[in-house]
Amino acid sequence: MDLIAVRTFVTAVDAGQFQEAAVNLSITPQAVSKRIAALEKDLGVRLFSRTARGARLTIDGQAFLPYARALLQAEERAAASVRPGRRALRVDVIGRRVSVAGLLRDFHRAHPETELDVVTLFDSATAIAAVRSGTIDATFRAVTMPGRPLPEGVAATAVFDEPLYLFTGPDHEFAAAPSISPAQLAGRRIWMPGNLPGTEWAAYYDDLAASFGLTVDAVGPDFGIEALLDTIAASSTLATFVSEQTPLVWPAGHDLRRIPLRDPTPVYPHSLIWRTDNPHPALIALRDHLTAAYPGRPDDGIWTPRWAAQPPGTLAPTRR
Repeated sequence: MDLIAVRTFVTAVDAGQFQEAAVNLSITPQAVSKRIAALEKDLGVRLFSRTARGARLTIDGQAFLPYARALLQAEERAAASVRPGRRALRVDVIGRRVSVAGLLRDFHRAHPETELDVVTLFDSATAIAAVRSGTIDATFRAVTMPGRPLPEGVAATAVFDEPLYLFTGPDHEFAAAPSISPAQLAGRRIWMPGNLPGTEWAAYYDDLAASFGLTVDAVGPDFGIEALLDTIAASSTLATFVSEQTPLVWPAGHDLRRIPLRDPTPVYPHSLIWRTDNPHPALIALRDHLTAAYPGRPDDGIWTPRWAAQPPGTLAPTRR
């Protein structure tokens, strides 16, 4: 269906006559008549009845009018969805329950006028490919995994270093400890069934295990966080890692423990990744918001993998 003809039809209805519609559309009255005639031929019905006094909507024209308006509104929404500066900023947060989703919520509280389209892409390769193709505007990831440098034209900047905690049941040997060091976990089993090979978080925990001599066990089906908490609560030997801002709710009877890790504190390094030629103005605002809140990474007292020490392609925040 010709949307130009549909717009001409709606304009003629709103104007009340073809002559005024022609003025509003900057075309001739004859062009208005031709467009409406073509639309009527396409639909197989008469939309207007022509009389000596002008044109009046037929019953079919009255029935078609609300749908014609809806078509034009859909056209505008479709155009706005990809128009820089008007479409929503599309950002991948990996999962809606992880800390970076909270970072994006904080940005939205500070900039409520900014429309956001929040997506959840599972793995880093998919997310970075989506940034590169323009499917999304930005993603939060740990960069860069060994052997997976950022593509040309894609940049990253560190935005949040999230401390890890040991998570145990009440009978675990470290359950009563006010804090422990990662070295104390040497030889211990850390159960993380969600650590799928090829993901950036699996690469992170593999490096952590190698650095401190612990074992990260990803064996077993991943039935979700609730099942994991049930198993940890009932075990005197199993423990897992949780990040500082992981939102967890568990039954009071579980008596689970979150134990800080110190000397050094392992931190998970979140970075914002975007395409350098992306013109969306809200992307600049998001980068500025995140980098202004980021205190920087201390020189000592923390642990991150060597590959995550400094995101390649890091840019300073753009000030407007």
